[in-house]
Amino acid sequence: MEPTPPTPPPPSPQGGPQQGGRPAPGPYTSPGMPYTAGSYAGTSGMPGGPGMPGVGPYGRPPRRTTNGLAIGSLVAGIVCCLPPLGLVLGLVALPQIKKRDQAGKGLAVAGIVLSVLSCLLLVIGIATGGIGSFWGGVKEGVDEAARSKSPFSLRTGQCFTPDGKLEEYATDVTVVGCDRPHIGEVTGGFKVTGFDKWPGEDAIDKIAEKRCETVNGEYALDTWAVPADVWLYYYLPSAQSWRLGDRTVTCAFAGEKKPFSGSVRSDATLLTDDQESFLTTVNPIETVTYREPEEDPDEDFTANKVWATELLGAINTAYAGLGQRTWPAESAPSVAALRKELAAASKQWLKLATAADADAFWEAYEPAWEALPEDLGADARTALDLTGTPPAGAAGGGTSA
Repeated sequence: MEPTPPTPPPPSPQGGPQQGGRPAPGPYTSPGMPYTAGSYAGTSGMPGGPGMPGVGPYGRPPRRTTNGLAIGSLVAGIVCCLPPLGLVLGLVALPQIKKRDQAGKGLAVAGIVLSVLSCLLLVIGIATGGIGSFWGGVKEGVDEAARSKSPFSLRTGQCFTPDGKLEEYATDVTVVGCDRPHIGEVTGGFKVTGFDKWPGEDAIDKIAEKRCETVNGEYALDTWAVPADVWLYYYLPSAQSWRLGDRTVTCAFAGEKKPFSGSVRSDATLLTDDQESFLTTVNPIETVTYREPEEDPDEDFTANKVWATELLGAINTAYAGLGQRTWPAESAPSVAALRKELAAASKQWLKLATAADADAFWEAYEPAWEALPEDLGADARTALDLTGTPPAGAAGGGTSA
C-alpha cells in the first residue's frame, strides 16, 4: 500500500522531504538551511553593497580610542583558555589607559577579574582531577559535532538519524554506527541529468523513485534481511539548490515507524557468486508482486493484465536462470524443488495474464497466487547461507502486495 507523500516544507538550498516509490516509498527531505535576503556581500539589504553611501554624522567630537590590551584582556578572560594571559594584559593596560587618556578601563578590569577567577578554577581543577573530565567532555562534544552533518553530505553505507521526524523538514542528520539504532542507511545516489533548467519536484521525484529502487535493490540483494517496516527513502535537490549546482539525489532505506539496528547491506561485494546469482534471479518475482495495481480488474482491467504479464515474465526468467547454473551439492535439491514450483506457477499466471475480461481475471486470480511458491525458495536460501525467513509482516508469495 503506497503512502501519500507529505506536503513538502518551504524549499531550502538542499531540498525538502518527499515520498515516492513502492511499496511504501519514503519521504524525501533536502539538506541545507534557507537563504536569507542579503546573504551575499554586496547585495541590497546588506551594508557595504555597491552604491551604499558613507555612514557617520558630521560634527561629532573626536572619540577616544579603546586600548587594545584591555580588549585582549577581556577576550582572554572570557575564553579562559589562558587565564594568566588575561591577567597580565589587564594589568599592563590600566597604566597605559591612564597615561594615554584612552577608553577601556572597564574592559581591562573585567578581564582581570575573569582571569583571576579562571586561574582559581584551574588550580582547583588540577587539584581535584576535574580537568580530565572537562577535556573528556570537550572531546565528546567535538566527536558529536563531527557526526552531525547535512543530509547532502551523506555517503553510501552510512547510517543516520535526522534531527526531527522522518516525514518532517530536516536540515541536519547525525551519522551513527550501523550497529546502533538509526532511522536510515544510505544505499547510494546519482546525479539528475537531461535538464537545462529546474524541472520541478514532481519530475525529479519520478526519476528518484525508479532510480533509487534500483540502487536499493543492488545494495540489499538479500531482501529478507531488510526489516518489514523499512522502505525506500531519498533526498532531492530543491529549486534553490538546483540554481547553485545541486543535482544529486541520495537514496536510502529508512524506518517508517521506529529505528532499526544493523546494516541491511548485502551487495555483490559481500555475497558469494552462488548467493548473488540466486538472489538476482529470484528477487524480480518479489519486486513485481509489490507493483500490483491498486485498482481492481473491474476498474482498470488493462493495468492488471499488464502487471500479471510482467510477473509471468519474472517467473519464467527465474525458472530459466536457476536451471543454467550448477549449484553446490547442499543447495542443489532445494533449488530444483523451487524450479518445479515455478513451472507450475507459470501455467497459472499464464491464464491470469491472458484473461479475456475482468470476470476471467478474477477466476484465475486466486489459483495463480496459490501456485506461486509462498516462501520463494526459503530452503534454497537457507542452504546458501542467506536469510531463510522473510521479515514479519512482509508481503510474499501467496498474497497480493
